[in-house]
Amino acid sequence: MGLLDGLIGGAVGAEMVTVVSSLIQQHGGVQGVVSQLESQGLGGVAKSWISNGPNQPISPAQVNQAFGSGMISQLAAKAGVNPQDLATKLSQMLPTAIDKLTPAGTIPTPTKPA
Repeated sequence: MGLLDGLIGGAVGAEMVTVVSSLIQQHGGVQGVVSQLESQGLGGVAKSWISNGPNQPISPAQVNQAFGSGMISQLAAKAGVNPQDLATKLSQMLPTAIDKLTPAGTIPTPTKPA
């Protein structure tokens, strides 16, 4: 996911690029992350990240709620950090990552492999 690395690398920091990329990929892209957040009552928050206005915050508890403690624990193990620290980092970085991946204020259409 080279494009993602380039778009969010500077914004997120090298150690988190892989984790954020993995989270987005495991949810089927930006649309999947947004759908997951919407299903947990966080649609307005997610939409603020996509739109061209300011990004609404998400708390570490909301990250755990939206993506599940199992998913957060799995990603934390891969990153070598504890799950609470990862949830905190994701709460800080996910809004910026989604914002950078939706520069036109719309969710990109996933491309299908040839």
